[in-house]
Amino acid sequence: MSANISQAQGLGQGAEQENLSESALQQHRSHYPALNPPAKRAYFNYGGQGVMCEAALNAIAQGFQQIEAIGCFSIAAFQWIEAEKVAVRQAIATELQVSPNTITLTDSTTTGCNIALWSVDWQRGDRLLLSDCEHPGIIAIAAQLQTRFGIEINYFPLQQTLNDRDEAVLEAIEQALQPRTRTIAISHICWNTGQVLPLKEIGQLCRDRQVLVVVDAAQSVGVLPLNLAELGIDFYAFTGHKWWCAPLGLGGLYVAPEAFAAAQPTFIGWRSIVSGKSSENRSLPKNYDWRADGQKFEVASAAYPLYAGLRAAIAHANLWGTQQQRYDRIGQLSDRLWHKLAEIPQIDCIKQAPPKVGLVSFKMQDKASNLVMKQLEVEHQILIRSIPEPDCLRVSLHYLTTETEIDQLVSVLAKF
Repeated sequence: MSANISQAQGLGQGAEQENLSESALQQHRSHYPALNPPAKRAYFNYGGQGVMCEAALNAIAQGFQQIEAIGCFSIAAFQWIEAEKVAVRQAIATELQVSPNTITLTDSTTTGCNIALWSVDWQRGDRLLLSDCEHPGIIAIAAQLQTRFGIEINYFPLQQTLNDRDEAVLEAIEQALQPRTRTIAISHICWNTGQVLPLKEIGQLCRDRQVLVVVDAAQSVGVLPLNLAELGIDFYAFTGHKWWCAPLGLGGLYVAPEAFAAAQPTFIGWRSIVSGKSSENRSLPKNYDWRADGQKFEVASAAYPLYAGLRAAIAHANLWGTQQQRYDRIGQLSDRLWHKLAEIPQIDCIKQAPPKVGLVSFKMQDKASNLVMKQLEVEHQILIRSIPEPDCLRVSLHYLTTETEIDQLVSVLAKF
């Protein structure tokens, strides 16, 4: 483990007692190059990609240097890689409150969703249920499954429940479930509207009907305090490069123990299998069997130095309060922004109440969202993003966001 990570983890043990004042936040932010001069920008795109701290950047560089120093393809390198894999799996599992054995290392949320959805033993006429708010990546996976296996795809109307109680979401799902619905693929937090789905209740509803639950967690990991073992879902796919502010190219997939045995890998490699075992699985050669943990769904070589970067990013975040305290701050910032936007006549907020999480979506009357996004960046160095469906602008508020940045955004928008 690098000195950067060890130092951050040691300090993190006292994080709950740390002063969470604005000055303490500024000191914490000073370790993120993208948030400091000469970068004179207001960054609101954490839902697309987070910004990395110096500890994470240094850990990645040190990792590449280490593997070169000990010999890229050597016994020493292999031992170092194995230790890195164990350490990053443990770091992720600790944050999600699950066993490290349930974690598969991937390169992105979409890869995790692919693993989960392609692992199902689909039969012609089976049904996959989606919401009408899913990311295009999930819709594309579903379309290919339909082409390959002849399954049917159904959609339930989630967007119309945006301003309703959780019961409306559950009712919409229950009404859409059919006898041959095998799996539902949903987001924990909708990428376009910021709606938080009642995942535990959805898990119970689907479990009672023997329907697998695949969750796109791109917008929830690093935001919500999570205990995946309590949610009762089967697959939970996430990435490190958004709200965890870790490097691109590293994510994960939680596979519940109850779903593990039946789930079959689609892409296979040396990391998926173990040799020297007598296997009853006819899909594998003699003397090979699947790994008995999350590595069953991994394939081959990866950019291992990224593992230290993810650990360093998590450790540095834990220097500023607990996950609950960071989530509370995100909620307070969202409330502040929503109320200020609601006071501007030419702005319509997508939600009729402040979002529970850091995604605040709104529409500028009589203005194209993508053009507003470009104008904000080019003329004001304010970075937000436009969303095609519903047509709107999305602001991603992290615990690292400051009230000054929010006021800057609102001031500019009020003059449009």
